[in-house]
Amino acid sequence: MMTDLRRGSTKVLVLSLLAEEPMYGYQIAKELERRSEGYFDFKEGTLYPLLHRMEKEGLVKGEWQVVEKGPSRKYYHITQEGKRILEKSAAEWTTFSQRLLKILGREEAKPVST
Repeated sequence: MMTDLRRGSTKVLVLSLLAEEPMYGYQIAKELERRSEGYFDFKEGTLYPLLHRMEKEGLVKGEWQVVEKGPSRKYYHITQEGKRILEKSAAEWTTFSQRLLKILGREEAKPVST
């Protein structure tokens, strides 16, 4: 069950980070892990196929950039369609989590702003 919940949230998590700034894959994985205190631990086998699907769906755009030290990196940018989907998904997740907390008797939990 927990795996299903995490899998269902991956797209909105990635889009939310990219709405703040363009990032490359490893950076996205590390930032999600850091902000979630290790709860979201994306492996390459999960993250890169997701990013490729999101590119095909027009939610993100990948752009290779040369860096001074090390190999070139593919930075992902959120598109207008990605922003639209993020807004819709964030609202759905907010409603879902608020209703779930209410059913669990934890309605004192503060709502998450989108």
